[in-house]
Amino acid sequence: MVEAALGSRLMVHALLVSDSGERHLRRLAPLLSPEVRVLRTSDRLFVGIADTQTPQGVAALVRPEPATIEQILQGTPLVIVLAGVQDPGNVGTILRAAEAFGATGAIACCGGAVGTANPFGPKAMRASAGSALRLPILRGITSEDLLAKLRNSGVKIYAAVAGTSPPRGSAPHSVLPWEIDWKTPSALLIGNEGAGLPEEIVRSADARVAIPQATATTLVGIESLNAAMAATVLLYEAMRQRI
Repeated sequence: MVEAALGSRLMVHALLVSDSGERHLRRLAPLLSPEVRVLRTSDRLFVGIADTQTPQGVAALVRPEPATIEQILQGTPLVIVLAGVQDPGNVGTILRAAEAFGATGAIACCGGAVGTANPFGPKAMRASAGSALRLPILRGITSEDLLAKLRNSGVKIYAAVAGTSPPRGSAPHSVLPWEIDWKTPSALLIGNEGAGLPEEIVRSADARVAIPQATATTLVGIESLNAAMAATVLLYEAMRQRI
């Protein structure tokens, strides 16, 4: 993670290295700019500030640079929107898949009254394997403002829903992942792990997209995929069409 931070576009203010972490400095030296201060401490004190149980003895102080909606919508955007994804592990995994499959950016907002875990939090950062340091990420926008900006920018909005979820009221029509033209400006909305996307957000989408599953051969089938798994499958289909 420290190596990813030093190789990213973000400003690294300092490194904190413990006695046992000194062994990493030779590997990191080519990435260190003169402005980065290297501070040293003991292993005992380092353990006291580290977020993990078995730290490697090196940490970086990095200032995140949240993206703007204009940056994320440049070119032919492929945007992943996390609306109420609460598990930081899921958030980080989705960001990792988004970078791997060519998303132009990610947006974290609330899904109704449910917030999304901080993409720059320790657990989400680790789960992203450094993608949170490289992928443009926007936070702090309401779902209403976001949907309006996406629509005004000509971006098609696709709400990911469980395959077993029937349309309700004025909900948009359902499509399969390969029926979408992902080569056009697109935004994929992923909702809360348990409740999914709020109905008002689904109704604002251009279409509902569900991932088909094999016919269950047992009495108890799989209701839906994990949020990060579903996002990964859909992002892969988008990349497949775009390459």
